[in-house]
Amino acid sequence: MAIPSEDVVERAEREHRPSPIDVHVGSRVRLRRTLLGMSQEKLGEALGLTFQQVQKYERGVNRIGASRLFDLSRVLDVPIGFFFDDMPPEMGGSQGNRRFGGFQEQQDGFEDDTLHRRETLELVRAYYRITDASVRKRVFDLIKSLTPTEQA
Repeated sequence: MAIPSEDVVERAEREHRPSPIDVHVGSRVRLRRTLLGMSQEKLGEALGLTFQQVQKYERGVNRIGASRLFDLSRVLDVPIGFFFDDMPPEMGGSQGNRRFGGFQEQQDGFEDDTLHRRETLELVRAYYRITDASVRKRVFDLIKSLTPTEQA
Protein backbone atom coordinates (compact mmCIF):
# COMPACT_ATOMS: atom_id res chain seq x y z
CA MET A 1 0.00 0.00 0.00
CA ALA A 2 1.51 3.33 -1.08
CA ILE A 3 1.75 6.26 1.30
CA PRO A 4 0.31 9.46 -0.20
CA SER A 5 2.90 12.09 -1.08
CA GLU A 6 2.98 15.40 0.77
CA ASP A 7 1.57 17.16 -2.32
CA VAL A 8 -1.49 14.91 -2.34
CA VAL A 9 -2.08 15.41 1.40
CA GLU A 10 -1.60 19.19 1.15
CA ARG A 11 -3.96 19.45 -1.83
CA ALA A 12 -6.62 17.41 0.04
CA GLU A 13 -6.30 19.70 3.06
CA ARG A 14 -6.66 22.78 0.83
CA GLU A 15 -9.75 21.34 -0.85
CA HIS A 16 -11.46 20.93 2.53
CA ARG A 17 -10.71 24.46 3.71
CA PRO A 18 -13.32 27.12 3.01
CA SER A 19 -12.48 29.57 0.24
CA PRO A 20 -11.56 33.02 1.59
CA ILE A 21 -14.29 34.47 -0.66
CA ASP A 22 -16.90 32.10 0.82
CA VAL A 23 -15.73 33.10 4.31
CA HIS A 24 -16.02 36.80 3.40
CA VAL A 25 -19.52 36.40 1.91
CA GLY A 26 -20.57 34.40 4.98
CA SER A 27 -19.24 37.08 7.31
CA ARG A 28 -21.30 39.68 5.42
CA VAL A 29 -24.40 37.49 5.84
CA ARG A 30 -23.68 37.30 9.58
CA LEU A 31 -23.05 41.08 9.77
CA ARG A 32 -26.35 41.96 8.12
CA ARG A 33 -28.29 39.35 10.11
CA THR A 34 -26.93 40.70 13.40
CA LEU A 35 -27.53 44.31 12.35
CA LEU A 36 -31.17 43.37 11.86
CA GLY A 37 -31.25 41.59 15.23
CA MET A 38 -32.26 38.37 13.49
CA SER A 39 -31.34 34.95 14.86
CA GLN A 40 -29.85 32.20 12.72
CA GLU A 41 -33.03 30.26 13.35
CA LYS A 42 -35.28 33.08 12.03
CA LEU A 43 -33.08 33.52 8.95
CA GLY A 44 -33.18 29.78 8.38
CA GLU A 45 -36.98 29.75 8.62
CA ALA A 46 -37.24 32.57 6.09
CA LEU A 47 -35.01 30.61 3.68
CA GLY A 48 -36.38 27.14 4.40
CA LEU A 49 -33.13 26.05 6.07
CA THR A 50 -32.04 24.82 9.48
CA PHE A 51 -30.02 27.15 11.69
CA GLN A 52 -27.10 24.71 11.27
CA GLN A 53 -27.13 25.33 7.51
CA VAL A 54 -27.14 29.09 8.17
CA GLN A 55 -24.13 28.61 10.49
CA LYS A 56 -22.25 26.77 7.76
CA TYR A 57 -22.99 29.54 5.25
CA GLU A 58 -21.84 32.19 7.74
CA ARG A 59 -18.57 30.38 8.41
CA GLY A 60 -17.98 29.81 4.70
CA VAL A 61 -17.99 26.03 5.14
CA ASN A 62 -20.87 25.73 2.65
CA ARG A 63 -20.67 27.77 -0.54
CA ILE A 64 -23.66 30.01 -1.23
CA GLY A 65 -25.08 29.48 -4.72
CA ALA A 66 -26.53 32.21 -6.89
CA SER A 67 -30.20 31.47 -6.14
CA ARG A 68 -29.51 31.26 -2.40
CA LEU A 69 -27.57 34.55 -2.54
CA PHE A 70 -30.56 36.10 -4.29
CA ASP A 71 -32.87 34.79 -1.54
CA LEU A 72 -30.51 36.09 1.16
CA SER A 73 -30.44 39.54 -0.43
CA ARG A 74 -34.23 39.69 -0.39
CA VAL A 75 -34.66 38.39 3.17
CA LEU A 76 -31.86 40.61 4.53
CA ASP A 77 -33.00 43.56 2.39
CA VAL A 78 -29.65 44.35 0.79
CA PRO A 79 -28.40 44.34 -2.80
CA ILE A 80 -26.43 41.26 -3.83
CA GLY A 81 -23.28 43.37 -4.10
CA PHE A 82 -23.43 43.97 -0.32
CA PHE A 83 -22.07 40.47 0.25
CA PHE A 84 -18.91 41.35 -1.71
CA ASP A 85 -18.39 44.85 -0.29
CA ASP A 86 -15.13 45.49 1.56
CA MET A 87 -13.51 42.38 0.08
CA PRO A 88 -9.72 42.74 0.22
CA PRO A 89 -8.02 43.25 -3.16
CA GLU A 90 -5.96 40.07 -2.72
CA MET A 91 -9.25 38.14 -2.82
CA GLY A 92 -10.33 39.86 -6.01
CA GLY A 93 -12.10 42.78 -4.37
CA SER A 94 -11.78 46.25 -5.80
CA GLN A 95 -12.95 49.76 -5.09
CA GLY A 96 -14.72 49.94 -8.41
CA ASN A 97 -15.58 47.96 -11.47
CA ARG A 98 -12.67 45.71 -12.53
CA ARG A 99 -13.69 45.70 -16.19
CA PHE A 100 -12.41 49.25 -16.46
CA GLY A 101 -9.39 48.72 -14.20
CA GLY A 102 -6.94 50.84 -16.19
CA PHE A 103 -9.33 53.77 -16.54
CA GLN A 104 -10.60 54.24 -13.03
CA GLU A 105 -9.19 56.22 -10.16
CA GLN A 106 -7.93 54.26 -7.18
CA GLN A 107 -9.93 54.87 -4.04
CA ASP A 108 -8.95 54.24 -0.47
CA GLY A 109 -10.35 51.02 0.96
CA PHE A 110 -12.57 50.95 4.01
CA GLU A 111 -10.13 49.71 6.62
CA ASP A 112 -12.16 50.76 9.66
CA ASP A 113 -13.68 47.98 11.75
CA THR A 114 -16.49 50.23 13.03
CA LEU A 115 -19.25 48.11 11.50
CA HIS A 116 -18.13 45.06 13.46
CA ARG A 117 -18.10 46.70 16.90
CA ARG A 118 -20.73 45.69 19.42
CA GLU A 119 -21.53 49.35 20.12
CA THR A 120 -22.35 49.92 16.43
CA LEU A 121 -24.59 46.86 16.28
CA GLU A 122 -26.47 47.90 19.42
CA LEU A 123 -26.91 51.44 18.11
CA VAL A 124 -28.24 50.26 14.75
CA ARG A 125 -30.61 47.78 16.40
CA ALA A 126 -31.93 50.44 18.78
CA TYR A 127 -32.37 52.89 15.88
CA TYR A 128 -34.43 50.43 13.85
CA ARG A 129 -36.59 49.58 16.88
CA ILE A 130 -37.93 53.14 16.71
CA THR A 131 -41.22 52.48 14.95
CA ASP A 132 -42.25 56.08 14.24
CA ALA A 133 -40.45 57.15 11.04
CA SER A 134 -40.56 60.87 11.94
CA VAL A 135 -38.96 60.21 15.34
CA ARG A 136 -36.34 58.00 13.71
CA LYS A 137 -35.57 60.82 11.24
CA ARG A 138 -35.20 63.34 14.09
CA VAL A 139 -32.82 60.97 15.93
CA PHE A 140 -30.80 60.59 12.73
CA ASP A 141 -30.65 64.37 12.26
CA LEU A 142 -29.64 64.84 15.90
CA ILE A 143 -26.76 62.36 15.59
CA LYS A 144 -25.59 64.00 12.38
CA SER A 145 -25.68 67.43 14.03
CA LEU A 146 -23.45 66.20 16.88
CA THR A 147 -20.69 64.91 14.59
CA PRO A 148 -17.88 67.07 13.25
CA THR A 149 -18.37 68.29 9.70
CA GLU A 150 -16.01 66.91 7.08
CA GLN A 151 -13.62 69.41 5.51
CA ALA A 152 -13.36 69.04 1.73
